[in-house]
Amino acid sequence: MGESEDRRFMSRALTLAARAQNTTDPNPRVGCVLVNGSEIVGEGWHQRAGEAHAEVNAIAAAGPRAAGATAYVSLEPCRHHGRTGPCTEALKAAGVRRVVAAMTDPDPRTAGAGLAALDAAGIQVTSGVLEGEARALNPGFVMRHTRGRPYVRLKMAASLDARTAMANGESKWITGAAARRDVQRLRARSSAILTGSGTLLADDPALSVRAAELDEHLDFRQPLRVVLDRRLRTPPTARLLGEPGESLIATRAVDRGARRALEQAGAELLDLGDEENALPALLAALAARGVNELLVEAGATLAGALLEARLVDEIIIYMAPLLLGDAARGLFHLPRIRSLAEGMQLDIVDVQAVGEDWRITARPRPL
Repeated sequence: MGESEDRRFMSRALTLAARAQNTTDPNPRVGCVLVNGSEIVGEGWHQRAGEAHAEVNAIAAAGPRAAGATAYVSLEPCRHHGRTGPCTEALKAAGVRRVVAAMTDPDPRTAGAGLAALDAAGIQVTSGVLEGEARALNPGFVMRHTRGRPYVRLKMAASLDARTAMANGESKWITGAAARRDVQRLRARSSAILTGSGTLLADDPALSVRAAELDEHLDFRQPLRVVLDRRLRTPPTARLLGEPGESLIATRAVDRGARRALEQAGAELLDLGDEENALPALLAALAARGVNELLVEAGATLAGALLEARLVDEIIIYMAPLLLGDAARGLFHLPRIRSLAEGMQLDIVDVQAVGEDWRITARPRPL
């Protein structure tokens, strides 16, 4: 196969992988295409954690035609035993003659060893085809295994003059129905959603995916709901505690009565360390439990703290054609910025109309 053919078939593997965007956590999104000659003889993708991996599904679809085929996989085939067997062994048993991977697996259990095992078995291996696209498909899985924390996506809604609420807290609804439906898509792909106790007390959010606002064909699982509540002010009657799925409250409080009441309401409590390291500790704890992508839906204080700690990878702002004036509340609390030169530089990577609103996606520039 030539380079253009490799790219074409790998593009198809990436398209297949994206079909399970909302369902594979804590595993990565992976697609596989088996090609014999110039014909696709089998396709597959990893659909849910604990179920067959992409390579196994593609081999099953190809049957005996997998022998002598080239496998295009959007991530290096695994070689470790988990809830399923090693994909390297499945590829060898099927008689595949060549494996093309978009990228090596950052999981230390594989991390190049999968391709090495295939090469040692006499299978030709190639890596790096459409690697950028493959990494973009799994930003959280890569981040968790390389930096020990989730990929953090900060979502905010604001007026055109960057105000999130009136001075009295009124904020429903700044953006329109189309933007709110788009947020459901962000929630569905996220492993967890984080908010602060201030937002919880002011708005009593559900922080769940509303299936009625998603496309009918989209499958999803409810993300973990996380509240950063240092003083344990969350009431046991909080709406999010009654939603499907799990809720986690991160706190430094030791009030036994409050803790017991929340646990009886279905919450899990996570004890934070010292105040200075609370945010990194929280992200590390979430990564340890398999959280790949974290969506933050919070107020200016928590949003600003994450930005100042350089713990935000992507900012999504839904901006409404509305002016609220300088008495209304601002987007971010950033007290460390005292001059124009100290301003946080961003790269705007996407701007799209969503109904009557605009969705702006930006990434903080590295220092």
